[in-house]
Amino acid sequence: MDVLAEATRRRDAGHPVISMAVGQPAHPAPKAALEAARRALEHGRLGYTDALGTLSLKRAIAAHYQSRHGIALDPQRVAITTGSSAGFNLAFLALFDPGDCVAIARPGYPAYRNIMAALGLNVVEIEANADTAFTLTPESLERAAAQAGKPLKGVLLASPANPTGTVTARARLTALADYCRARSIAFISDEIYHGLTFAGEETSVLEIADDAVVINSFSKYYCMTGWRIGWMVLPEAQVRVFERIAQSLYISPPELSQIAAEAALGAHEELDGYKRAYAANRDLLLKRLPEIGLSIASPMDGAFYAYVDVSRFTNDSMAFARRMLAEINVAATPGFDFDPLEGHRTMRFSYAGGAADMAEAMDRIAHWLK
Repeated sequence: MDVLAEATRRRDAGHPVISMAVGQPAHPAPKAALEAARRALEHGRLGYTDALGTLSLKRAIAAHYQSRHGIALDPQRVAITTGSSAGFNLAFLALFDPGDCVAIARPGYPAYRNIMAALGLNVVEIEANADTAFTLTPESLERAAAQAGKPLKGVLLASPANPTGTVTARARLTALADYCRARSIAFISDEIYHGLTFAGEETSVLEIADDAVVINSFSKYYCMTGWRIGWMVLPEAQVRVFERIAQSLYISPPELSQIAAEAALGAHEELDGYKRAYAANRDLLLKRLPEIGLSIASPMDGAFYAYVDVSRFTNDSMAFARRMLAEINVAATPGFDFDPLEGHRTMRFSYAGGAADMAEAMDRIAHWLK
């Protein structure tokens, strides 16, 4: 976010900035979502909804799981949230007590670590590398629990993952879910990049484990970042617990965003067109980044990120990011946020932007590195 703020300042000052720093889709929300929001604004009767969202949107999401994953889901198990960020807050508050150990992959999304630390949880970061197919495994969880000297109370896994792009295969996801269930470990599945899988198996943990907590969002595939709308699927016994916390923290998700989100669920033809544009950007980066000396550090199977090794040029990814922005007006994210131990040698490039911007950014970086 610091890099993004500096990029915004430079753009406002007239510099030709290309941002590859955040997971911000270049495309607008689907046309159906925009039209539904316009109609709602015309009558203007927008207010509080139930704390966990409107029944209409919950039913639409349940229908989505039926059509996409073959899961018959009770809509009452769906909780609408103010973005996936609110979902993570609710999950950590509802499932854990201060001092509990919760495992996440390293590298991983930094907000996991930061939110849990703020809540007094013990964050157990487990290296995910080529030996583990860049994901968590029962064996890595077992080793981590032994090193922590305390049992794990929770495991959080993202697939597709940020920043690595890892898609955890169904068999590996099943092994993790089975391990957690056998030890009464809460399993949280971050599925916010579902719909943006380019290689591998995109599996919802709900196809495997009915007792897991799923967090998803309209921000990425549905191109609705600024609408701040997401959802969770909860075990039936946990719904009331989450509802009571949500009532106190958020009152309710914004009704306008819920109306737009329901319409967006039917816009797959338009959204899959956007996905094809990301796939073309992905192909460009897969080719160009290694050519200019930035080797791919992990799979680019899903989401819209390239996580690259910059150790050929720097041992300080933050300084590298600042200099790249200052000298060629290309913004990217230092790896240090995602990996406090090894991230000084890595960078994350988002390819969610327009095709022309992505090509121009690669050209600028190539000339700069020479």
